[in-house]
Amino acid sequence: MHATQDIVSIWSKFDNFPMETLTKAWYFQRGGETKQREVSLMREHRLQYGIAGNCFDLSLWLLHEFSEAGLKAYPVFTPDAHVAVIAVNDSGHRYFCDLGDQWLAPVLVDSTHPDFTTERMTGFFPAAEIQVSVEGEDLTFAYHRPNGKSSHQTFSLRPVPHQEFMQAAEICQRNRNLKPLLECRVPFAGQRAHWEFYDWESAESTDKGIKREPRNLDVAYWCSKIHEKTGYDPDFLEEALQIYASRRTSSEK
Repeated sequence: MHATQDIVSIWSKFDNFPMETLTKAWYFQRGGETKQREVSLMREHRLQYGIAGNCFDLSLWLLHEFSEAGLKAYPVFTPDAHVAVIAVNDSGHRYFCDLGDQWLAPVLVDSTHPDFTTERMTGFFPAAEIQVSVEGEDLTFAYHRPNGKSSHQTFSLRPVPHQEFMQAAEICQRNRNLKPLLECRVPFAGQRAHWEFYDWESAESTDKGIKREPRNLDVAYWCSKIHEKTGYDPDFLEEALQIYASRRTSSEK
């Protein structure tokens, strides 16, 4: 079920890329009329500030990298417009790639492939076993966590046309979030765990369970914490988190 090297070589370029809405808020304040950044600008921001972006940013960038490598790839949506990427290897087999939800590795989604299985698997999603099922154009994942809880997520395997994808991306980038979000993959006991900062709280998920940190409204504290986890530029973090702090204050009036 693991991807072939032609897919992995592109995917691995993003191993240290978080998914977050901090860049979205920051760029909304200073950007031009179009809020979805082009890949060239995302590259500049990565070099200058160490930042990444949200699920549309990451998918657009990943699609660009696959295209540059000569591999076919296209975006796919869930019903609520979360976006991921299907990449097709040199042998014509499809692999699901989701940087937005911080997957650890791409996974095979061709149900006719001899390696395809619907059994539980580890090593694809942080702190969870997954199962994959494909029925027609519906791709469904089951996530099984250490505490016994399970959840499901369904994507349509219909390729989203570029114009439709870019329109959805622009709508997303203009949506004014009130609560900051950042997710990243972090080392843990020789594996990779999932660390999430959301609404001034954090949680680290491992195969041992979830370790939560209580709500803290101190911007300086989270600047330091997020810098430690991601390497993001401290001045960028200060500016982005202050935007969310101001939004929170305004919403509470």
